[in-house]
Amino acid sequence: MDARLNLFGNPVAAKVFRHINSAGKVIGDSTLPAATQELVKIRASQINGCGFCTDMHTKDATAAGETAQRLHLVAAWREAKVFTDAERAALELAEQGTRIADAAGGVTEEAWANAAKHYDEDQLAALVCLIAVINAYNRVNVIVQQPAGDYEPGMFG
Repeated sequence: MDARLNLFGNPVAAKVFRHINSAGKVIGDSTLPAATQELVKIRASQINGCGFCTDMHTKDATAAGETAQRLHLVAAWREAKVFTDAERAALELAEQGTRIADAAGGVTEEAWANAAKHYDEDQLAALVCLIAVINAYNRVNVIVQQPAGDYEPGMFG
């Protein structure tokens, strides 16, 4: 399987990705817990059907010490006992922020208030930006049908 467009060799895509990657670095360097960041990226990628990002972030999470049990349960986090209340709030916000078009009002006040109970203002800003960034990556990869499975942790920096 080949992608419809070589995003890694295209100069326009490379310029755009430099900016998105810079935003991702700001988020990664924030005080939002790294494990939460990976869980959110995985969940949004699952919802969007982005195999490339799902592969990448499950492997990155594994390399960072995340357990297989938690990774296997991300898609069913509501029924799983392995996530903290803060992680559950982040996953709910990620789902609602990813499925914006599915809800007439966007993200509910309840989901926002729950996230705000667990994260300070800077962490909330990082979480919101993370949801936007991973959704951008998911959309690019889904549009070009970027193949999944070959990612190795750290291969992009």
